[in-house]
Amino acid sequence: MTRRCVYVCLLLCLAGGCSLSEDLHLSSLAQAYRCNEVIQELEAQRAAGQHLSSFRLFFFSYAYLYVRRYDKVLVAADLLEQSVAAGDTGAFGGSLRPYPWFFRAQVYMDYGDYPKAIQAASRAYAILQQESSQDNSSRSRTILPGLGSMNRRSSQNSFSRVQIIDIIGTRGLAYALSGQKAQSQADLAIVSSVDISRSNLGPDKHIALARIHMANHDFRDALAEMSLGESEAPAVLTAFYDKSFQTLPRDFIISKCLYETGQLDRARQAYDRLLAYPFVGQVGSIYWVSLFDRARIARAEQHPDEAIRLLAKAIVVLEEHRASIHSEVGKIGFVGDKQSVYEEIVSLLVEQGRDTEAFEYVERAKARALVDLLASQKDLAARREHSQQIAEQMAHLAQAEKELAILPDPGDQTTTEKTRGTVLGLRKQIAAQAPELASLIAVQWTSVRQLQALLGPDETVLEYYRCGSSWYVFAMSRESLKARKLQAKDLEAAVAHFRKRLSAQDSTDYLPSAQRLYADLVAPAQDLIQGKRLVVVPHGPLHYLPFAALHDGKEYLVDRFSLRMLPSATVLEFLKSAKVDETKGVLAVGNPDLGDPRLDLKFAEAEAKAVVAKVGAGRSLVRGEATETAVKPLMGQYRMLHFATHGVFSPAAPLESRLLLARDGQNDGQLTIGKLYSLQLDADLVTLSGCDTAMGQVANGDDVVGFTRGLLYAGARSIVSSLWEVDDEATGDLMVAFYENLRSLPQQEALRAAQRKLKEQKPHPYFWAAFQLTGASGAN
Repeated sequence: MTRRCVYVCLLLCLAGGCSLSEDLHLSSLAQAYRCNEVIQELEAQRAAGQHLSSFRLFFFSYAYLYVRRYDKVLVAADLLEQSVAAGDTGAFGGSLRPYPWFFRAQVYMDYGDYPKAIQAASRAYAILQQESSQDNSSRSRTILPGLGSMNRRSSQNSFSRVQIIDIIGTRGLAYALSGQKAQSQADLAIVSSVDISRSNLGPDKHIALARIHMANHDFRDALAEMSLGESEAPAVLTAFYDKSFQTLPRDFIISKCLYETGQLDRARQAYDRLLAYPFVGQVGSIYWVSLFDRARIARAEQHPDEAIRLLAKAIVVLEEHRASIHSEVGKIGFVGDKQSVYEEIVSLLVEQGRDTEAFEYVERAKARALVDLLASQKDLAARREHSQQIAEQMAHLAQAEKELAILPDPGDQTTTEKTRGTVLGLRKQIAAQAPELASLIAVQWTSVRQLQALLGPDETVLEYYRCGSSWYVFAMSRESLKARKLQAKDLEAAVAHFRKRLSAQDSTDYLPSAQRLYADLVAPAQDLIQGKRLVVVPHGPLHYLPFAALHDGKEYLVDRFSLRMLPSATVLEFLKSAKVDETKGVLAVGNPDLGDPRLDLKFAEAEAKAVVAKVGAGRSLVRGEATETAVKPLMGQYRMLHFATHGVFSPAAPLESRLLLARDGQNDGQLTIGKLYSLQLDADLVTLSGCDTAMGQVANGDDVVGFTRGLLYAGARSIVSSLWEVDDEATGDLMVAFYENLRSLPQQEALRAAQRKLKEQKPHPYFWAAFQLTGASGAN
């Protein structure tokens, strides 16, 4: 509940002829930040069947918004909309009509859904413009303590000005956070034009402007606005609440702007005051950013131990939450990148020679990214004999996490600590019964010592990690772990350039890029590699890099090593070996009928049938048979799954990356990543021989991680997939050789042998380097 909210409520009392004895009681509760009591009173009235006026529904919505009960905000906003539509406008010419949409815009802001926030705020503003055209000429006079005398027209004007600041301030902020700077500048102009003379709206106007400036990274302008808005609220509005709690957002904006404008001494002092506030820990998205900036100041001032301590504390805050932290900071004008905290601590630990700790934070960073990727996934399958019990625990956990996000009364720590204990207890129970499921809902990682024990004696892990513009490689064997900072520059562009060169199948233009990337990525760790088997854990754009095609000037990497990929080293813990039931054979899906002859893969149909023949048992589904409806029920019945079809990776929406199957009346044929996490497989191998990413497309790798991690979670122990849409005929040849090799070789070696054989016939890496194995090596 903001100071402006309380001011709005008092204006409504003045203008609407409210029952002052009851409604000012609600106002006083709000001023004291006792919003849960407001909710309790109004919920009790609603349960008793009492009519709630629009004024009270306004309070209802604001109170729920303050405590972050967003589902309830939307319910209350719907009730308010129904009430004003029925004619209960607070006797104020319908001026409450914009507020249902304003409340929705606030909820969407906290969810980080800026397009919906823009739509809702625009709807609220359109209603406000309609209302402003109405002329109410009747006058009345009312006096309240602290506000002096105010007639009905002046209160209406004041209320309209508040609404413009609220609504357009929110929309301008959403525009800025979604990268639409021109539109946000237009809304800045609207808010700037609001006349604040003869009112106490100055601080509110300036903070609205400051938020938009900060979201546009115009930190000097934001700081200037905060300086202009330093006047205090009237005593009647500040007498009942803890001032530090009210001023927390304002002080964060000032601290952040001081930091971003290079005023580190003043920023340190400001952040130290802010971090001393008793309630700062209850606003997680402000808390972790404040700890992060304070750590960067400590690092700049040559206090690395203090910086590491603060960063570790910020990471604990981040990892307490299953989903992304609610974005109160977004509503203030700054949305922090959680991964940047991990990047900072990793680079600092490597500088200090603490390589093992740095590696474990790398794994925690990748686990955090996966948890965020799957935050919206509702149907994660529990593959254990106690699946029903685990499902009940998951439901209980989801409810407890939801309650943990709710802001309690300022003095009530008992309920919060009890809920936090419930969340931690449920996570431990789920981790004990279904550890891999636990890794999808909370940050889980495996210690270096445990990971080393899972490696073969001739294996080395090369794990890459980007920290801003810097890159690191960690080389881990059974006996050692060392980190090296790479000298590579602009690897994203280098990977994209290499992939583009590979598309020229009749040229050797790719060789300089292949040699440069080898020099950048492999050569710095060459002396740390033990044995002939490499486990590569990419990061960011390196997920799109065909490591097999890197060249040391004499030979390709695939000539020197057998390779397998992992989305993170922690996945090693979940790659359990299983007894292979040879009788289960292979399910091969080839060239589904996608309704467009241009998408036909003429060799894929023969490939699917040849794979079944090579394995010696199984079933092939081709053309119109290869529907999602037919395929999904069969996937759990075979030890091998082979898809010779198109696939589409979607960097912008990773969970929508998909395999394309034939559609029918029951399913659309889109087997998305999201669906994989609800499947239950028991597959030793899944082969995706037709995956398709554009040759020049390089993103953050979430789409690739999501696909492979989804299949591993569903029950695949290893996956063979491609990094681009390869030649149809060459793919068929490679796959036939691969399955032939599986009769005598483990999967990792079988793929390498097939690639080297095809390389003899078609030397250009375009034909053979796209395929890579992710997951278990297949070694006995």
